[in-house]
Amino acid sequence: MADYKPGSMDITTQEETFHGFIKFVIRTVYVIIAILLFLAVFNS
Repeated sequence: MADYKPGSMDITTQEETFHGFIKFVIRTVYVIIAILLFLAVFNS
C-alpha cells in the first residue's frame, strides 16, 4: 500500500457506468411521467 497515490486510479469504466445509469434513470422518469399524463388525460 505504500505505492498507492490518491487520484492515480483509472476510473473511466466507473464513470461510463455511472453516466449510463443516470441516462437510464432519466429516461425511466420520462416514461413514468408520460404514463401519468396519459392516465390523467384519458381518466383511466
